[in-house]
This record gives sequence, C-alpha cells and structure tokens, in this order.
Amino acid sequence: MTITVWEFAVLALAAGLVGFSKTAVSGANTISLAAFAAVLPARASTGVLLPVLIFGDVLAVLTYRRHAHWPTLWRLFPAVGAGVLVGTVFLLFADDAVMRTSIGAILLFMAAVTVWRRRSAERAAARDAGAARERASRAAAPSYGVLGGFTTMVANAGGPVMSMYLLSAGFQKLSFLGTSAWFFLIVNTSKVPFSVGLGLIDGPSLLLDAALVLFVIPGALIGRACVHRIDQRLFEQLVIGATVLGGLQLLLR
Repeated sequence: MTITVWEFAVLALAAGLVGFSKTAVSGANTISLAAFAAVLPARASTGVLLPVLIFGDVLAVLTYRRHAHWPTLWRLFPAVGAGVLVGTVFLLFADDAVMRTSIGAILLFMAAVTVWRRRSAERAAARDAGAARERASRAAAPSYGVLGGFTTMVANAGGPVMSMYLLSAGFQKLSFLGTSAWFFLIVNTSKVPFSVGLGLIDGPSLLLDAALVLFVIPGALIGRACVHRIDQRLFEQLVIGATVLGGLQLLLR
C-alpha cells in the first residue's frame, strides 16, 4: 500500500477526527470515512479504518464507561448482528467501484438521516413525551439496529444511525456518549473476523494502522476537553456539509 506524504497527512488528520468524534460528537467520523475512501481504494479504506475506529472506541469507553445504558444496548444487538451479516454478504460480491458508489450513497443518506434526527429531537423536546419516546425507541430498535449493522459493516458509517436512535430515545450527553462508546467497541470488534475473512484487513493495512492510531489520542483528548463547551448545533451543521461533499466526491470520482 503506497501513499504519498500528503495522503498520509490527510489520513492522520482523519484519524485525529476519529478520536475527537468518539469523545465529543458521535457520528462526526463520517468525515474520516470520506477522507479514507478518497485516499485509499474504497474496499481497502474500510479495512484500514476499522482498527483506527476500535482504538478510538477503547479511549471512549475508558472515558465514559460508567454512563452506558445497557438495556438499550441489549435491545439493539440482535438486530445489529443481522445487519452485519447482510453487509458481509454484500461485500462478498461488491467490487471497488460498487463499494465507492455505495459509500458515497451511504454518506449522503447519513447526512439526510442526521438532519431528520435533529429535527425529530427538537420536536420531541418541545413537548412532554418521555413515556411515548421510550415506547417509540423500543419499537424502532429492530429497524435502527439492522440499518446500523449494515452501514457499519459496509462503510463503517453506523454512527449517525446510532446517534439518531439515542437522541430520539431522549439520552442526555454523557449517557449518550457512554452508551455509544460501548456499542461501537463491541460491534466494531465483532466485525474484525468478517473483515479479515474478506481480505479487508491484512499485514500492510495493519502497518498503516500502527502509525495512524497515534493520531487518535490527541483527537480524543481534545474532544474530552471540548465536550462540555462545544456548540453542538453548529458542529453538526459543519459535519453534515462535509459529509455531503465527501459523498458527492465519491459518487463523481
């Protein structure tokens, strides 16, 4: 796997953003996904990015491990497992061109999902709907789980789906981050055997990961320092804009 210095710099910045997203704004690493897929072949990018994400998940769990809501996680895991299996079958038949188009389309879809998520959260917050929101979150768990499992297996893009589900269920910031941290550590780790079997993770990709994970740490530390100060609305708008641009770049490449 040969890359230039500038390409490595882009990957390093994207790895730093992974750390930031894991400890501050879950789902923001869709920008990292677009960057990895722009620098590397589409299939290879998912294999290189996965260990970087897992390292970020470990840092997030160490930071927010006491704030997870395990009943929500147990509701999601069966459907997520089904989604991962569907995504694995898809990857068996998808070539690099299909992967690139799929990742671009998923990014655009995730941007639309994020906009809808935020507006739905605002409507829910405008009324006293705690019990109704809990019932809705239970009913929606299977569909969110399957979609999240598929998107995270195919493109490591399950963050916005998980964010949408947790916000619609009324999670506050710390419980949101803690539950999301444990969710992605478990799910991403479970994807490793599938990715190895598909040839997405190999020796050269792990050598590149060994260099990139060093940049996850400062990103995670910055995220931890900023989490209580960050303007969530403005940042989500920037994430959505960057995600749309990344998706269009892949579709038009």
